[in-house]
Amino acid sequence: MSEGTKIIAVNRKARHDYTVDDRCECGIELLGTEVKSFRDGKISFPDAWAEAAQGEIWLRSLHVAENPFSSIFNHDSDRKKRLLLHKQEIKRLIRKVEEKGYTLIPLSFYFKKGRVKVELGLCKGKKLYDKRADIRDRDLKRDISREFRHGLH
Repeated sequence: MSEGTKIIAVNRKARHDYTVDDRCECGIELLGTEVKSFRDGKISFPDAWAEAAQGEIWLRSLHVAENPFSSIFNHDSDRKKRLLLHKQEIKRLIRKVEEKGYTLIPLSFYFKKGRVKVELGLCKGKKLYDKRADIRDRDLKRDISREFRHGLH
C-alpha cells in the first residue's frame, strides 16, 4: 500500500484457500451508513466473492453491520454492492472468470484518500496437497531463519 492508505480489513483466509494470479484495485458503491460501518471496521467477509452481471461487477456475501447511531433509514447489511471499474478492466476480468476455475475474491478493504477501496484478486482454488505444500514451505522458511538467527549470536 502507498502513503495515505488506512487498512480496514484483510482476508487472510483467501490467500490460504486460493492462489492469487492477478489483483486490481476497485472502488465500491456504498451508502452513507455503510461508510460509517467501514470506518468502525464492522465488516465481515470470510465467504465474499464477486460476480459479473450485465457488464458490471457485483460484490456478494459482504456483511456490513448496521450503524446503531443512524436513524430508521439504515442500510440492508447483506445487500450486493457494485464495484467501480473501467469498462476495459471489467471486460478483462469477465474473460478471465469465464475460464475454468477462476473466481473474484476480495483480498482487502482500505481507505485511500478518504474513499473505500477493495483489492480484488483473480483467484484459482487450491487443492488440499497445495495447501499442505505451502504450510511445509512456510515452516521450512521459519526453521531456516531461526537457525540463521541463532548462528549469529
